Amino acid sequence: MIDFNKMSLIPAIVQDYKTKEVLMLAYMNEESYTLTLEKGETYFYSRSRKRLWHKGETSGCIQKVKGVYLDCDSDALLVLVEQVEFACHTGEFSCFFKEILPCETKKNIFDAVYSRISSRAKNPVKNSYTNYLLNEGIDKICKKIGEESCEVVIAAKNGNKNDLVGEICDLTYHILVLMQSENISLDDVNSKLQERYAIEGNKKEERK
Repeated sequence: MIDFNKMSLIPAIVQDYKTKEVLMLAYMNEESYTLTLEKGETYFYSRSRKRLWHKGETSGCIQKVKGVYLDCDSDALLVLVEQVEFACHTGEFSCFFKEILPCETKKNIFDAVYSRISSRAKNPVKNSYTNYLLNEGIDKICKKIGEESCEVVIAAKNGNKNDLVGEICDLTYHILVLMQSENISLDDVNSKLQERYAIEGNKKEERK
């Protein structure tokens, strides 16, 4: 186990439990480590402020602990969490958003786009189309979904695959904006799909 007498602070890598995206790096002392395990939310020790801090204590962007792992040398932690809103104080979902050598493998794009939309809702950006839609409200969003749906149908009838893919992407984006506006998460949709297609079995699938 961790010997806090040997080292007062231990680095804690925080990772999204679903996408496995690294969200942040912070440090824990014995007290914050104990609180993290007891409370089921992350607590850290701030080296700059020299005090304990509960992640999300002011922003509301808490991290619900799903799993904790200790490395082979017992001197580093991996904390798997369900991130509420975003991890970074800039409004980005992850603190590691500055690309130096981009990797071709990206996280689940639906999670990425929805996270960006949620970030815009929490921290509006000037001239952001997403913020424009959210500010205009449900009627405008639904109107755009109707328009994009028609464009998907037209592209399908025209038989151009590239155009059809692009229109499907546009429709998907606007549906994700609607979900954010109506406080519907990707987990909500995933659970309903699981209910319809996985749990109820082949007969349900055949009807669809």
